[in-house]
Amino acid sequence: MRFDAHLQQRLEQRMILAPKMIQAMEILQLPLLALQERIEQELIANPVLELRAGDGGEEEGLPAGPAEAGPPPASGAAEAEQDLVVRSDGSPADFERLSNLVDRWENYFEEDDFARRRARPADADSKSEAMQNTPDAGDTLQEYMLRQWRLEDVPPGIRALGELVIRNLDDNGYLREPPDELARQAAPPPAPAEMEEALARVQHLGPPGVGARTIEECLLLQLQADPEYGGGRPLPEDALEVRLVRGHLADLAANRFPQMARALGASLEQVKAAAARIRRLNPKPGSAVSPRRTPPIIPDVRIEWDDEAGQYRVTIQNGESRGLYISRAYRRLVKQRDLDARTRQFVANNIRSARWLIDAIEQRRDTLRRVVESILKFQRPFFDDGPEHIRPLRMQEVADDVGLHVATISRAVADKYADTPWGIYGLRDFFMGGTQAAEGRQVSWDRVRLRLKALVDAEDKAAPLSDEAIMKTLKAEGMDLARRTVAKYREELGIPSSRGRRQY
Repeated sequence: MRFDAHLQQRLEQRMILAPKMIQAMEILQLPLLALQERIEQELIANPVLELRAGDGGEEEGLPAGPAEAGPPPASGAAEAEQDLVVRSDGSPADFERLSNLVDRWENYFEEDDFARRRARPADADSKSEAMQNTPDAGDTLQEYMLRQWRLEDVPPGIRALGELVIRNLDDNGYLREPPDELARQAAPPPAPAEMEEALARVQHLGPPGVGARTIEECLLLQLQADPEYGGGRPLPEDALEVRLVRGHLADLAANRFPQMARALGASLEQVKAAAARIRRLNPKPGSAVSPRRTPPIIPDVRIEWDDEAGQYRVTIQNGESRGLYISRAYRRLVKQRDLDARTRQFVANNIRSARWLIDAIEQRRDTLRRVVESILKFQRPFFDDGPEHIRPLRMQEVADDVGLHVATISRAVADKYADTPWGIYGLRDFFMGGTQAAEGRQVSWDRVRLRLKALVDAEDKAAPLSDEAIMKTLKAEGMDLARRTVAKYREELGIPSSRGRRQY
């Protein structure tokens, strides 16, 4: 075996993203709420970053010099200061102009900038305000039921088993684990009759239907608890509602009323009345206690018609980003002659980080404005005449229009919303494919869906339109679609088939 050592040269091209570019890409992708949270984190972590009180909200146009914004200097030497240029390579040339200051750096912590940071009242802190205005998360289903269970008069052994059952309910209120499997978690293991008693007692707690193991059991528990129907008493097995739940839920979901009436030996009107009672029940009773909360949508952009200018006006919602600036006290501190190297490097790094953040936010604002103005240009029929006039639009078209990469367009519109004259829309909603109408014009898929829904809304419910009939109607209007495409869009809209829509 032979070992050789030799030198080898290789030329290659590699793309390495600078930290500043990475941060700019991250900031561009953030929606307004996430951006405000990021700003709050930076204000806590970076001592040189300040937020001017009273600024933010919305502002049009591009700001001038965001990094230099801030309270005006008081007087004297501060007024004569030149701008500090912080270079990304950390060059000492940034700190050559140190001789203009005569104050000791220790005294800078008495400056107004620091006093403002110390004196910032809690009620002016936007995060504090947000926390104060956030609604209580409320009880979980388990907490809600455990409070009821503690008030029940039950033997100690049954009490422990009931708590075990409650803690194993899912968010919808169902007990997915068989009781005999659940009993193995108890010590000592209970008798099967004890486990069944504990489960039965839990099922009598609110909301009605919790503790069920199947959807049939869930619905029957609710019928039994209904004061106008079961009144808490055992249900008669020959009751029409009970028979529907036990054997015909699939038929009920498919709207097969004639078949159910024949199978049950009841009239069509009797079956319809029983079905109406069942449809008022909640198949997910646990969701009534701990509903999922949808986070609020705060538009990043507002698009409105300006009567005076005779055109649409695009307003970027800035949140707190407009009031960010670099502390003058720290900018003066870093230029002190007798400042030790470690402190100087610490302050310089934080100034650089603050400037990168402010520049990234400014770039986000500018990019978002350009993208939205381009969307407005391409989708002008939507803004003028309504959602049914939206046209097919690809991100590449906007990218070519504004001179940016399509990936940048994708980041700019990600998770962002616009407040338009027709309501709040996601910026991604303006990008979609389409089909070609008979006369050659492009028709967006959204317009097809809206037309499909309008046809269903206007149909005769005694003889609803089939997918084939909808396809032929759309084709006559210039929208040539396959029947399976019509069925796909119908299902996406949550519209049942013609059989499911029929009213008897």
